[in-house]
Amino acid sequence: MAYDYNSARKKLVLPEYGRNIQKMVNHIKTIEDRDERNKAARTVIGVMGNLNPHLRDVNDFKHKLWDHLAIIADFDLDIDSPYELLKPESLQSKPNNVQYNQHSIRYKHYGRSIVLMIDKAVEMEEGEEKNDLIRMIAYHMKKSYLTWNREAVSDEEIFTDLNTLSGGKIKVSEELKLPETKDILAKNRKKKGGKKKQQS
Repeated sequence: MAYDYNSARKKLVLPEYGRNIQKMVNHIKTIEDRDERNKAARTVIGVMGNLNPHLRDVNDFKHKLWDHLAIIADFDLDIDSPYELLKPESLQSKPNNVQYNQHSIRYKHYGRSIVLMIDKAVEMEEGEEKNDLIRMIAYHMKKSYLTWNREAVSDEEIFTDLNTLSGGKIKVSEELKLPETKDILAKNRKKKGGKKKQQS
């Protein structure tokens, strides 16, 4: 006795609809009367919609089903579709290139956000608010530096980089003291440890 295993059958184009839908579509192709063929196609579309109710939330739900019908039929179905029938070449077309913002960052370990914050600080009027922002920027620069480089860095080096990134418009007083390297590294390790515990 010969058994009909799925592994021995022809691979389904859209497996989510199942083999019975594929058989129905194959049967539609054999119907000679055009009106009957159209009626059978609409019936199959209704069944396909019931099998995939999640598609109802997709824009152009019906259009999507008719496209799927064309794909299942291997684009060889002579019917009157309410939409323009999908063509094979439309599936082979390459997607449009996505344009990414290309920003030249002198010190990549600081990141784009730091550069934007520095630009904002440059525009601000002199005062305590601007000084607070500069202190915060310098702290985050040191933290970012240690995150990527994992070696000691002096406050003077951070201030020099800040001055460079601001085009010489921000000069930090030598009296400003940032947190010690060991304290920042310890804080970074603590954060990573906390994240690992949450994941486990």
